[in-house]
Amino acid sequence: MNAEHTFDRELEFQDHALARELFGPEERNLECLQNSLGIEVHSRGTKVTVSSENSQAVDVACNCMIQMYELLRSGHTLHSEDMDYAVRYLRQQPGGDLRRLFSDNVFAVSPKKTISPKTLSQRDYLQAIRNKELVFGIGPAGTGKTYLAVAMAVFFLLQGEVKRLILTRPALEAGERIGFLPGDMLEKVTPYLRPLYDALHDMLDSRKVQEMIETGTIEIAPLAFMRGRTLNGSCIILDEAQNTTPEQMKMFLTRMGFGSKAIVTGDITQIDLPANAQSGLIQAREVLEGLEDVRFVHFSKSDVIRHHLVGKIVQAYEQHQARRQE
Repeated sequence: MNAEHTFDRELEFQDHALARELFGPEERNLECLQNSLGIEVHSRGTKVTVSSENSQAVDVACNCMIQMYELLRSGHTLHSEDMDYAVRYLRQQPGGDLRRLFSDNVFAVSPKKTISPKTLSQRDYLQAIRNKELVFGIGPAGTGKTYLAVAMAVFFLLQGEVKRLILTRPALEAGERIGFLPGDMLEKVTPYLRPLYDALHDMLDSRKVQEMIETGTIEIAPLAFMRGRTLNGSCIILDEAQNTTPEQMKMFLTRMGFGSKAIVTGDITQIDLPANAQSGLIQAREVLEGLEDVRFVHFSKSDVIRHHLVGKIVQAYEQHQARRQE
């Protein structure tokens, strides 16, 4: 680093215990700042020195530590991923308030599971599901659309706000016909519905899930099974909605009965319908946006939550591809 063009800033935190928590076990939080922002961070006692040739990176790092320290003072528990989420947020919004990101940090879904919104879009999504009767979550894979929807549906069920939980998705994807698959109907549709099963088992004990499925409290079925029904007192989730036709989407939305909530998730960049077919999700956005009691929450690539190693793998592949194109 060229000392003549280096920006240095020193911070000191008064509370030794909170400073240690801020720095993290073996100073992993400071290491996160270094790796994320390309800066140098050195600590001594409760003092931290931040150095970089990029003054904005220094500002983001210091802003992040100051705000996180204040959150710790107010009783916030700092989780291992929080520093990474905070840095990402402040890089996008340098004047942002981390209290908005972490004020609703832990939400108890069930005795087995708590969830934590990791981005502002996730936080808005959870609030929308709580407050609106019909919510659309639209964005790329890895943003938590389906997982958070299932979590909230389980919460509503356990709290007695709904009597049934219904999870569905189109079973005809990428042109494959269900009749060509081996086994009975349940065996045919299970591969399509596996992501919903996985999320459900993460929220509840496996025996509890099986018991609820056997009694009909939880129903997991392909979208075609929704036709002709009126679903009262239910939380209904339609996953992979980009692969519905306009007719299927209208059919699904009109299944809602009294005391029901519906959550629709999908990624309009991953449509597997034939080229001349319109996506029901795209049409629904055009028709319903702005309607009272309907909320659309849009996720972006910045909302994708990855394991830290996955992020490094993706970056390595992108760098490799860039070198090959030179």
